[in-house]
Amino acid sequence: MDHDSPARRDQRGASSAEYALLVSLIAVALIGAVLAFGGAVDGLFDRSGSSVSDLP
Repeated sequence: MDHDSPARRDQRGASSAEYALLVSLIAVALIGAVLAFGGAVDGLFDRSGSSVSDLP
């Protein structure tokens, strides 16, 4: 006897599709943030590194 009715399988499929959409949107947001702020963070680390290397 199969306890998974077709309606229950549809809900489970919808949940996995929603999770996949959520994960893809988070990935797009992370890529956008890296592209937007990557240069600024790189410059910050360059300045910090030169400040430390200039210490006596």
